[in-house]
Amino acid sequence: MASVNKVILLGNLGKDPEVRHLEGGVAVARFPIATSESFKDKAGNKQERTEWHNIVVWRGLAEVAEKYLKKGQSVYIEGKIRTTSYEKDGQTRYNTEIVADNMTMLGGRSENGGGSSDVSSANNNYGSNQAAAPSGKGSAFSNDEPDDLPF
Repeated sequence: MASVNKVILLGNLGKDPEVRHLEGGVAVARFPIATSESFKDKAGNKQERTEWHNIVVWRGLAEVAEKYLKKGQSVYIEGKIRTTSYEKDGQTRYNTEIVADNMTMLGGRSENGGGSSDVSSANNNYGSNQAAAPSGKGSAFSNDEPDDLPF
């Protein structure tokens, strides 16, 4: 039977990425992102729930994260969920993280208080160091070419 391990998240960075360079120059970055949902409880009061996700990016994505990501920015992440276990004080503990293979920087809070319109997408092509740097100003959905779809 086939299975799928796919995670898609759109959230805000909780802190600047922490980057380490391993032997051989391989970069790995870790950072938390927060996703929030709003709903009404049984009494009709608006509630908000925030979930924190630990993100891990490797190689080219880690270098892009180190250079361009800052606390508070919005980011779109695609990847897979990974859970590891370890022993501490005789108890088994678990760590769940998202290993990202695609990341799109959406801007977000900037130092001057306004939103940023820098847009970038970076893909982690397994084993390669290729990643895209921000390409300039504009909307993620703007395209100057005509739509060739017949509908």
